[in-house]
Amino acid sequence: MAKKLLSLKNSKQIPAPQIETTRVVIVGTGFVGSTSAFAIMMSGIASEIVLVDVNKDKCLGEAWDLEHGISFVPQTKIWAGDYSDCKDADVVVITAGLGQKVGQTRLELASANAKIIKDIIEKIKRYTDKAVILIVTNPLDVMTYVALKKSGLPDYQVFGTGTTLDSSRFRFLLAQEFGVAPDSMGAYLIGEHGDSEVPVYSHVNLMGENIANLPEYNKKAAEQAYLKTKTAAYDIICKKGATYYAIALAVERVVRAILYDENHIFPVSSLLTGQYGIKDVCLSLPAVVGRTGIKKVMEIKLSPDELDKLRKSAKIVRETIENVK
Repeated sequence: MAKKLLSLKNSKQIPAPQIETTRVVIVGTGFVGSTSAFAIMMSGIASEIVLVDVNKDKCLGEAWDLEHGISFVPQTKIWAGDYSDCKDADVVVITAGLGQKVGQTRLELASANAKIIKDIIEKIKRYTDKAVILIVTNPLDVMTYVALKKSGLPDYQVFGTGTTLDSSRFRFLLAQEFGVAPDSMGAYLIGEHGDSEVPVYSHVNLMGENIANLPEYNKKAAEQAYLKTKTAAYDIICKKGATYYAIALAVERVVRAILYDENHIFPVSSLLTGQYGIKDVCLSLPAVVGRTGIKKVMEIKLSPDELDKLRKSAKIVRETIENVK
């Protein structure tokens, strides 16, 4: 006897549960923006991903390419939208701007990208003042300051990825020297996301033990790890034209901390209000990141040399800010 196929036509419909949606809008679908969308889609942390770009065809093409792989990853709605989609956004990630060219410093990008950021913030503000805004565009610290001041939003709601990626690079290179996994290293860079970033050697540790106390410690190798970290972006750009995989993973990780209210500590760029005697400039310091953005900026103990370098870094960033106000 042939089995009857299950029919859904007359089956009892069970009301779908009300599930909270989480929306991430990514402004800019260049290398960094599209790869960040891919990383967020792969992790399944957001139920909706919206791509926005001045190049509509590029934006649509990226959205199509991503959504064609949805059957392989956690279910996510992805589409090419516009700024009106920011209305229901939990996080808006801004990656739009001119890219860094071979031999060009991040600070040299400032004037051109400041105009782009101001225009984007103005358009976002038409539709929301509730979303957390995460800046990725370089020069990161200057653009974070420009975005914050243009938005008029609270300090905690607008911040940049800062030295989150730089710190990951630093941990990776140090871990190679010690023969351990990178996530076993406790190491951060603070200050500018750029040439004046500061390695906090006084807090670099393995399982709580400062590396200077370990028999495997090699001061020259540790300093070399920092120097390689500082030139990493330039080296990659020279080889392949742009960096985007690692920063996309950093974006996903910070966005995850926001959406899940993790209270995770990252060295992100935010407005300093007196920490270490520094005011009115955006720099990276360890900060607690959660659902509302930055909940607390940590003021860890620094050595005199680290403090001096941090203040010099602040001066460099502030001078660039003055030129783009």
